[in-house]
Amino acid sequence: MKINTHPKRTNVNVRCSCGNIFNLDLAVEFKSLVIEVCNKCHPFYTGQQKIIDVSGRVESFNKKFNKLKN
Repeated sequence: MKINTHPKRTNVNVRCSCGNIFNLDLAVEFKSLVIEVCNKCHPFYTGQQKIIDVSGRVESFNKKFNKLKN
C-alpha cells in the first residue's frame, strides 16, 4: 500500500439508547458516538417486528397472489 493515502483509523466507543456499548474501527475521528437503535434493540433483529395492516392491504395482497398459485 502507498504511504499516507489511506485515512487514519480510530477506535470509537458507540453507545445505543438501549444501553448497549460496543467498539467500531472508523476512519472518522469521534471520541464517542451515540445512536438510537442497534442490533440488540432493533425490531428486525429481535423478532418483535410487526406488519402494520393499513386498510386491509395485507389481505388483498394475499388474495391476489393466492389466485395466481391456484
